[in-house]
Amino acid sequence: MPSSRASRSSALAVAALAALICLAATGCFDGTVRDPPSEGRRTAGAGGNGADPGTRTRRGGAGGAAAAVKIAAVGDTTLGTTPILPPDPADYLDAVSSELTGDAVFGNLEGTLTDVAASPKCGEDSENCFAFRAPPEYAEYLAAAGFTVMSTANNHSYDFGSAGEAETKAALRRAGIAQTGSPGQVTVVEAGGLEVAFVGFSTYSNTAPLNDPETVRALVRRARSSADLVVVSFHGGAEGTGSRHVPGAHEEYLGEDRGDVEAFAHLAVEAGADLVLGSGPHVLRGMEIYRGRLIAYSLGNFSGYQNFSLTGPLGVSAVLHVTLAADGSFRAGRIASLRLVEDGRPVPDPDEAAAAEVAELSRQDFGRRGVTVGEAGRIGGATG
Repeated sequence: MPSSRASRSSALAVAALAALICLAATGCFDGTVRDPPSEGRRTAGAGGNGADPGTRTRRGGAGGAAAAVKIAAVGDTTLGTTPILPPDPADYLDAVSSELTGDAVFGNLEGTLTDVAASPKCGEDSENCFAFRAPPEYAEYLAAAGFTVMSTANNHSYDFGSAGEAETKAALRRAGIAQTGSPGQVTVVEAGGLEVAFVGFSTYSNTAPLNDPETVRALVRRARSSADLVVVSFHGGAEGTGSRHVPGAHEEYLGEDRGDVEAFAHLAVEAGADLVLGSGPHVLRGMEIYRGRLIAYSLGNFSGYQNFSLTGPLGVSAVLHVTLAADGSFRAGRIASLRLVEDGRPVPDPDEAAAAEVAELSRQDFGRRGVTVGEAGRIGGATG
């Protein structure tokens, strides 16, 4: 059983727990990843979820398709790191599973699902270097909780090399979860009677490239030609409690260029994205309506058994619910406020801190383009 892995030798557990002491100022650990060799890049069609979309045209809900699609989305998601794993992984997300519902439920998989033990990322002399992995069968718990689509476009997807990355993707497929985020990959799923394309971007060579505008434009346009609606996700921006605001410029973290996420998101919408979902900073960020499309710049930490610091805004979490019209325009939304308790497990937050946080950050960073957030976390359109 997967839960038995947590009871491995005490020496191993103590060492791993010591390694998981997180810097409260960042909320994750090191932001670095060793890029795989360029010849290891995956192309569209690899792994069964990135089939070439061909020449299909965007139908926009024609032909009697559903009037709207409901999407639920969360940010950085893990279920622990071997051997420090939750004692009851099947129940770990039970407190919030009622919110993980919709025609499609999306999350950023912050780590790997693999039994590969050797990591090319952290050498013997590495300090504050962390490689995340949980057993492959944990994909079943993510599926049981409600997830239908997950992105592997982030700085931890290559923590255990090409073998670990391949095993992660295979585990997601076996569990019935669609995967996106590889270079050139467009993942199309059926949701609410429409075809919805998911494309994931980040700043690493084993992911679709956030920092390459021409590639971003071309890939989103190809996604638009392959489906009725397009959802773009990204993992970018600086990390930690000091990174709650979208600066409107390139951001760096630990010497890495983490992208100009505002310019990226606007380009994605201009190329055909109907919804843009951000992760990476480990804190919530504001949201805006741009050309009638919702952009959520960071959904923060969603879950992580002893993986994340929970200090201040790092422990404020949310599930974003979005309803898109058949033409892709934003119709309605809701922020279900959560908080992460002592083991990094999400639970409902009756104080609705996440909703208040997003409302204030949206006003401060985007002015009249920023969303409004009302009673019960309901999202209103921009005021200008």
